[in-house]
Amino acid sequence: MNEMIELFSYRFFINAMLASVLTSISCGIIGTYVASKRMTFISGGITHASFGGIGIGYYLGINPVLGASVFAVIAALAVEYLSQKKEVREDSIIGIIWSLGMAIGIIFIFLTPGYVPDLNAYLFGSILTVSGVDINIMRVLVAAILFYFGIFFKEILYISFDEEYAKTKLLPVKQIKFGLIILIALTIVINLRVVGVMLVISLFTIPQAIAGLFSQNFRGIMIMSVLISFFSCMLGLLVSYWMELPSGATIIFVMAITFIAIRGGKNLLKRLRLKQLTF
Repeated sequence: MNEMIELFSYRFFINAMLASVLTSISCGIIGTYVASKRMTFISGGITHASFGGIGIGYYLGINPVLGASVFAVIAALAVEYLSQKKEVREDSIIGIIWSLGMAIGIIFIFLTPGYVPDLNAYLFGSILTVSGVDINIMRVLVAAILFYFGIFFKEILYISFDEEYAKTKLLPVKQIKFGLIILIALTIVINLRVVGVMLVISLFTIPQAIAGLFSQNFRGIMIMSVLISFFSCMLGLLVSYWMELPSGATIIFVMAITFIAIRGGKNLLKRLRLKQLTF
């Protein structure tokens, strides 16, 4: 107990808690849209393409998050634009951008003179090393997401479930989708420090899958996803600290186990009820 209280006296742990809150909000909201539109593969492509920006950032001596942000936004806009043109299959576009981004990242990291520090923090995440600057950037992202969804919530709801209907209502579907794809890209990149390139997409899928077991309402899933993400981040953070495990992987492990336990529990209850009805 004393050890837990002592944790809250450390600046790095306070930053990690703030990062958990901000990550939960951004990924909970954006992830609900991603899940409803079945855009997990697109998000995965953007996630891995952002590694190219990290490599360029290291090579140029600038903040890798800045490089990844620019690269991810360009990749996201390219996917959205080329998908609408329908000249190339969407999965092919994503595969090309995914592979190209990873290749560029590896090449530029190899070309970077000297030792490249903290690369694992971007590949696998390190929430315990999140800085005050990272927190401020995450605050700006959350504010932008809340503002955008606050202004266009009804339109986003229509686009999420019936894009053609949204077009018949003369809504600016194309413009809103471009705004959303930019927010998806920025959410991915800015949260790399929490769980890393390899695992960030899990924050867009697992909490929403858990929330979907209890609600089919868009707003309800969004709120529950935020709460589930925060619970998983905090529990994963504590477990990783006590057991000296990678924080990002531990957070995702907690999420996955939670989903399996809840899904298994619901299936067991359903079987028990069916057995009671048959007797």
